[in-house]
Amino acid sequence: MKPVTVMTIFGTRPEAIKMAPLALELSRRENIRALCCVTAQHREMLDSVLEIFHLKPDYDLNIMEPRQTLSTITSKCLLGMDGVLDEARPDLVLVHGDTSTTFAGALSAFYHQIPVGHVEAGLRTYDKWSPFPEEMNRKMVGAIADLHFCPTVTNRDNLARENIKTGVFLTGNTVIDALQTTVKERFTFQEEVLNRLDYQNRRVILVTCHRRENYGQPMTNIMTALRRIADAFPDTELVYPVHLSPVVQEAAHKYLDGHPRIHLIAPLAVDEMHNLMARCHLVMTDSGGLQEEAPALGKPVLVLRRETERPEAVQAGTVKLAGVEEETIFSLASELLTSESAYAAMAHAVNPYGDGQACRRIADAIEWRFGLRQTPPEEFQG
Repeated sequence: MKPVTVMTIFGTRPEAIKMAPLALELSRRENIRALCCVTAQHREMLDSVLEIFHLKPDYDLNIMEPRQTLSTITSKCLLGMDGVLDEARPDLVLVHGDTSTTFAGALSAFYHQIPVGHVEAGLRTYDKWSPFPEEMNRKMVGAIADLHFCPTVTNRDNLARENIKTGVFLTGNTVIDALQTTVKERFTFQEEVLNRLDYQNRRVILVTCHRRENYGQPMTNIMTALRRIADAFPDTELVYPVHLSPVVQEAAHKYLDGHPRIHLIAPLAVDEMHNLMARCHLVMTDSGGLQEEAPALGKPVLVLRRETERPEAVQAGTVKLAGVEEETIFSLASELLTSESAYAAMAHAVNPYGDGQACRRIADAIEWRFGLRQTPPEEFQG
């Protein structure tokens, strides 16, 4: 039987972390000819992930440019994908999540009448402006996609409410699969300050903050709260890998520079981030991926956003929504740093996002969909 050609398309670091293990799983299947196309929407941050997973793209659009806009990203992706899809003619295109690359990749496949599979399907806030532009990206991809790989039951239910009920598979999240590759008991960081931290006797707080929706006053509030936390708790060390965005760089250095226990460092490679997460005490983040990854490592998460498209984590008790107001952020962090019971309740809650088998389920679903296996994939029992 002729192998099915499946092309994964991604362009940012978070997508790469979640798609790399899937691309590798597809490449191991005898019935699948796996191709990989990257847009390099985030060039440097993407390349480090590809290197760690030993993944070599078949196509690289290399679209990144200084101060790029959503329009330039989307248009350059569409134009670049034209030639790629004309040449490769895959039987299925896989996109991930909700970035501009995700939307452009799905739209281009649709224009070429190629079926689309959406990995991490069904996330919703029901507010088209938050997160912006991600909420509309994923809704539009949901309308285009033929196969929908949902991490959780909530995601599947969201699609059902939009009358998307066929081609839907409950898989768990591929990011949990990625952790199995990256986290190691003995690990030496490239960033020397991370090797010097006393993880046994100091409480290390991992911070990330980069979303467009937090630009402006919300980011000012977050930075001010972080400095207050460092001042109020002398046994804490805050580690903040600062996103390369000039807006984020400016805010972080303006409010956090000069504090002896706040470490502003360069963005970390995925294996460094995962191993730092495994060793830290608490995570404070506006990142979607960290809300899924940290609970798998037993780390409480405070989400620095007004809402989250990951309500399962809130319901499970692995994350709390801290919002973007200084007082609320400081208060919730203080509770976790002073109350052992509050900390334990979050650290020991069960992660609803996966069991490390999502990539296998997705590959099984593709083989079943194309008649290459007899039985549908087992569902994730989250």
